[in-house]
Amino acid sequence: MSTRSTMVLKEKEGEPRVREMFTYRLDGERGEVHSLIRFTAPADIRGTGLLTLDHPDGSSDQWVYLPALDRSRRISTERKGGRFVGSDIFFEDLQDRKVNMDRHRLLREEQLFEMPTQVLESVPVEPGNSTYGKRISWIHTPSLLPLRIDFYAPGRDAQPIKRMEVHRIEQVQGYWTVMDNSITDLDSGHRTRVVAKKVSYDRGLPASLFTSQSLEDVARERVHRP
Repeated sequence: MSTRSTMVLKEKEGEPRVREMFTYRLDGERGEVHSLIRFTAPADIRGTGLLTLDHPDGSSDQWVYLPALDRSRRISTERKGGRFVGSDIFFEDLQDRKVNMDRHRLLREEQLFEMPTQVLESVPVEPGNSTYGKRISWIHTPSLLPLRIDFYAPGRDAQPIKRMEVHRIEQVQGYWTVMDNSITDLDSGHRTRVVAKKVSYDRGLPASLFTSQSLEDVARERVHRP
């Protein structure tokens, strides 16, 4: 999957900050998932990238590339709750979390945005392997995509700290796809919205795209942009 998107960061008050980005995803046959994000605008973030390698056993490796330093550095597991480039997206949110890493419980069925959903509670089997104490997800029944996720901090079950909401989904090349979604910090009101401008599937992305060499060399990634 290749996507050209816009990321908009908005404080509760103040002017929004707009960023342009490309994302790539490659699903392997053994359950591994590789992804690469590259920002192209504005100038202060141009070239910044993130490489995530999710392994079949549920572990993940992440590296961020900062052009000003002209090198990539590994994201430690202690930083998975850190904000990615100042957004409301945590490094953990960009990882492919395996189903067996959580205990799941179906709470109810209800309509959300006039669409049928199943409400699912997910609690980490091992509390230390997630930033969150639990997640409540509203799963769109036809597509199995989450239309909303409420994220709770450990020990704070009363109110969520963050909320993801999907504003538009479409079928692209036969795949249900999130085209517009936002994540809001419910304490500060800060909001990050990501809108897909172009999405393409089954393009035969090479494994070599998801390496530290491609992360640090924009030219290697540029030729695969949709």
